Amino acid sequence: MSNLRVLVVGASIAGPTAAYWLAKAGAKVTIIERFSQIRPNGQNIDIRTSGVSVMRKMPGMEEAVRANTLPVEGISLVRENGTPYGTIAPTGDANQQSLISEYEILRGDLARILFDLTKTHKNIKYVFGEQVSSIQQDERSNGPATVEFMNGYPATEYDLVVACDGATSRTRAMGLGCGIRDYIHSLNSWVVFFSIKKDLLNGGQIGEAYSAPGGRFICMGSDSSGITRVAMMGINPRNAHEAAKPFREANKLGADALKEYMAQYFRGAGWKCDEVIKGMLDADDFYGSEMVQVKPPALLNGRFVLVGDAGYASGPTGTGTSLALTGAYILAGEICKNGRDVPEALKGYEEQMQPFINEMQKIPPFIPGILAPQTAWGLWLRNAFFAFICWSRIPALFQKFFGASSAHSDDYKVPDYEWTE
Repeated sequence: MSNLRVLVVGASIAGPTAAYWLAKAGAKVTIIERFSQIRPNGQNIDIRTSGVSVMRKMPGMEEAVRANTLPVEGISLVRENGTPYGTIAPTGDANQQSLISEYEILRGDLARILFDLTKTHKNIKYVFGEQVSSIQQDERSNGPATVEFMNGYPATEYDLVVACDGATSRTRAMGLGCGIRDYIHSLNSWVVFFSIKKDLLNGGQIGEAYSAPGGRFICMGSDSSGITRVAMMGINPRNAHEAAKPFREANKLGADALKEYMAQYFRGAGWKCDEVIKGMLDADDFYGSEMVQVKPPALLNGRFVLVGDAGYASGPTGTGTSLALTGAYILAGEICKNGRDVPEALKGYEEQMQPFINEMQKIPPFIPGILAPQTAWGLWLRNAFFAFICWSRIPALFQKFFGASSAHSDDYKVPDYEWTE
């Protein structure tokens, strides 16, 4: 199996993780990334359940993650006048996390850690500024796939093509022969991320979150560099018809159009929203995305396979990073287990991953709606409920409502494999 040639598309989280484990399985891996470098920015993400298990199998990764975790001691939920009515804090147990993770880290920092773990491996090659233009497979022979590229990288045959390029993966469309938005299930909600060059929380390590009627939710936290990191969300009922369409249309027009859309959406919402809007309009790291789940009928097609958000974006469950780490590990493990029999390995990967996907894509009751009720009455009721839970000191009972994101790591065991390297 040592000569297996693999192309991995995407260098964020799933891509470098897959490359790491595929190299341990003896494969020669090329990773292409459409951007010119590892993207340094991104929202807070966390590692949970089976993701923790995979991280601990990668020497040096847990230590690097802990060295780069965000200094978040909790999230205070505040009223319009800024007074808190409850605080959610970490459990202190990395195996049984709360809504606040012990492994809270910026996406860009995690991508950099994974890049550093893989960039010098003799069997891993990075190619930046490149994209796939076509994937050709001979279904009769089940032989290698021929891949052509957009920006000058030579057409090459690969024994396996792994799409790790996100929920709106263009590679998925080519590999499965479908439309870009096929198998994407909109949750009628969206989120934008950015940082403000000002500390709106005066250095406090307790973040603050605020909800306004109309499904508006905003969360912010201080950074050690003196900036404020912000997430703004628009949340609608999951059965709301095409509620996310205006967001999508604005996003297609670019960052300035999307900023203006979000400014109109949040202007006058109370608390610090107008001040945040001013900072958002000047932000140079602004980006947004629709909340979706990805549910294709299959994760593979011949010598093509999906890993991470490209195959099973989890939406608002808080398990997307863990699913990506788990999928990358299991794919490589099945390749190692089955030698050069790629079709059998991909079949094993899909069978092993489906239980993880089924559980981690389950959206708990009231999520994400509990973050941002639509009416003033619903907001008052939600606030009273949160205040009671925090006052009662029974947050562990409350967290059972949030499914896989607060499950124990032992509930999601990953298989063990014998690696070639």
